[in-house]
Amino acid sequence: MRNYVAELLGTFTLVFCGTGAIVIDQQSGGAVTHVGVAITFGLIIMSMIYSLGDISGAHLNPAVSIAFSITGRFPLKQLLPYIISQLTGALLASFTIKFLFPSNQLLGATMPAGTDIQSFILELILTFFLMLVIINVAEGSKEQGMFAGLAIGAVVGLEAMFAGPICGASMNPARSIGPAIASGHMEHLWLYIAAPVIGAILAIPVWKYLTNSKNNS
Repeated sequence: MRNYVAELLGTFTLVFCGTGAIVIDQQSGGAVTHVGVAITFGLIIMSMIYSLGDISGAHLNPAVSIAFSITGRFPLKQLLPYIISQLTGALLASFTIKFLFPSNQLLGATMPAGTDIQSFILELILTFFLMLVIINVAEGSKEQGMFAGLAIGAVVGLEAMFAGPICGASMNPARSIGPAIASGHMEHLWLYIAAPVIGAILAIPVWKYLTNSKNNS
């Protein structure tokens, strides 16, 4: 149960700080800036990994949990409770943001700036690279290595920095589901669920190939 509580708290903190930065940037006329939002996402991911990594693995992301299950490094019986915990944390965070900023329409929801297919491909590629980093620095299914938090947080911040203005750089179904439901803007939600899951899963065979090649060399 403490694993599930850790995932709930970690995802709550991620969505609260990350989407909170977006909303506060809008409410304050750009005081946080896009760069500030990207850094916020990277820093909160890094902080949660270092604080919760040795408890639950600090997945904080259904796509990551699904990909770890496929590798066999994460028990399948824990997958659904992890996803439920992550979604609950995201929803609680988004409704907290809605309570604090009731006039904000999107509440940090991810929205494509261009076409759906453009954002779908971007989200898929971004999550692919993110999962590739996670699977290489994690110990088992736990992101608790000395540099794991730094590496993963840096990738999240980097990808949010350059891709955020176009696709939102969610890379995380829970992060998108929370504000979408709280704001009522679910028209593009399908792509922010499908693309990260597919991207994370596609990273697994590539990781296996690279790992096997290294071991055989």
